[in-house]
Amino acid sequence: MKSTDTSESPHLLKAFGLRMAIVLVISNIIGSGVFKKVAPMSELLLSPELVILAWVLAGIITLFGVLSIAELGSLFPESGGAYAWLDKIYGKPVSFFYGWSCFTVIQTAAISSIAYVFAGAVGTFIPLFHLSPEVESITIGGVLFPFENLGAKVVASLLIILLTFINIRGAKHGGAVSQIFTWIIVACIVLIIVAGLSSALGSWVNFKTVSSNYPPSSFATSLGFIGAMVIAMRHAFWGYEGWISLGYVGEEIQNPQKNMPKAFITGILVVIATYVLVNFTYLFVMPIDELLAAVNADTNNIAAVVVIDKLFGEGGAYIVAAMILVSTLGCTNTTILTASRIYYAMAQHGLFFKKAAVCHPQYNTPSHSLVLQCIWACVLVFSGSFDMLTDLLIFAAFIFYGLVVLGIIILRLKRKDLKTSYKTIGYPLVPIIFVLFCLTLVSISIYEMPIHSMFGLLLIFSGLPFYLKWRNREPA
Repeated sequence: MKSTDTSESPHLLKAFGLRMAIVLVISNIIGSGVFKKVAPMSELLLSPELVILAWVLAGIITLFGVLSIAELGSLFPESGGAYAWLDKIYGKPVSFFYGWSCFTVIQTAAISSIAYVFAGAVGTFIPLFHLSPEVESITIGGVLFPFENLGAKVVASLLIILLTFINIRGAKHGGAVSQIFTWIIVACIVLIIVAGLSSALGSWVNFKTVSSNYPPSSFATSLGFIGAMVIAMRHAFWGYEGWISLGYVGEEIQNPQKNMPKAFITGILVVIATYVLVNFTYLFVMPIDELLAAVNADTNNIAAVVVIDKLFGEGGAYIVAAMILVSTLGCTNTTILTASRIYYAMAQHGLFFKKAAVCHPQYNTPSHSLVLQCIWACVLVFSGSFDMLTDLLIFAAFIFYGLVVLGIIILRLKRKDLKTSYKTIGYPLVPIIFVLFCLTLVSISIYEMPIHSMFGLLLIFSGLPFYLKWRNREPA
């Protein structure tokens, strides 16, 4: 988008109305989780009803988070979203470490992981090259596999580079890409739901039948049923990840005081309904043991593929692969668009690399921020540790999500002068429940995967030398 006012320095433009803001919420969330996560959740809980309960509970918790942060978005519609909110509530250190975490793992890992799933879907249609087993087995530190599945990593990186270029060319260009693919994938998911629920293959008997191994052994551990449910919900949260991202482009939303709360709430309600219905459809069509047997028969099998194979016969892999191509392309694009505004805002405050504060003189986009994000996301693609990255992503994110939502209560107590057109529905119970859940999820994650959790904390605090260097620098 070209600037029409050459008398001013380049700056972000108000490119998004209410409809586009709703699209950004939906497209930032719907990625690969809607097709894949029912399998690990089923393996944990061994009951269709409990699996759907996990999706519903995760959706409710996410909704509570959205109902809370919509007030912050209405109060402070600024670039960087949660970064800017944390700065106003807690000050520089907390906001910096959130922004740094987004750069090191939360947002860039989301970009790299979703792009890698896109590449896997491409591999369904076009064989991707591999190196020799000897080269692919080369590791760094025993945990990073830079040469494994190199063809897919090249495709994922090329996708990130291409979408970064599109977003540099203008916010509306990036938004248009997200809008097209969002409506396509929602329509495809609705078709799966209609086909599955109207099929003679589906039945309430399938949905009501628990696994022959029920109850799972995890129910008898020290964490018990609650621990198993929270871990299953952690899988669901990968599906819901991105719910906070609209706030990152607050400066570019038209009439943000009214449109941001509407977009946040409408978008998440659409996603929750979609996720619950499509996962119910999977388990309505296929008994849980049959689903698990089909998925476990091949590590490359995806739950949605085996269900669609049963519905439509052979060819389900191609149908779902095409849907994954669409959903992950849209999700990757929207995450690239929104997350780049965090580093732009940090640099504006003097807390990131200086060039990230610069807007493109022709397209009015944070071009340097987009390029830096692209480079690091591509580095993470070649790390090869995608399961670890998504675990770290959720763990790190929920530490800060809890702090953000707690901030609503702090602001209400400290800043009674603040006026907003939207106030959190269900306050103070809604934000309190969300914060307590964040504490529970983080605590169980530390107990269940202490090494991953410590590594996540290490990534968060890896920004300490940079903070000490930048904390006294003048804003851009």
